[in-house]
Amino acid sequence: MTYWINTVSRGHVQRGVAGGFTQANHGKPHMLRRMARGDWIIFYSPKTDYPDGAPLQAFTAIGQVADDEVYQADLDPEFQPFRRKVEFLPCSETPIRPLLDELEFIEDKARWGYRFRFGVFKIDEHDFDVIRTAMTA
Repeated sequence: MTYWINTVSRGHVQRGVAGGFTQANHGKPHMLRRMARGDWIIFYSPKTDYPDGAPLQAFTAIGQVADDEVYQADLDPEFQPFRRKVEFLPCSETPIRPLLDELEFIEDKARWGYRFRFGVFKIDEHDFDVIRTAMTA
């Protein structure tokens, strides 16, 4: 089992929760293909909306990959993003700042936001548990 962070605006996360899916890296498939059924994903939202939303800096959803492979959504001829099915847990939006000292994947606490610039990345079980506990308490 692998634990992931997916950096996505809150508005996009809410659409994913409502539809039971996730996208990554503006609809590209490469990081989604690295995920497997049963992997956990925590969604971090730097902003309320993309590209011009207000700053948010919070974990906004948590879920588990519920399919075996990537699929492509047929939204319109110009945009057909790749997705994975996700079963989301009930949770509360959780600001990141109170958790910074406990999160080991953030090596430089003064520049904590840098890590999220990669979009999707792996975290270890300890960090997953810290965030999950805060979101589902």
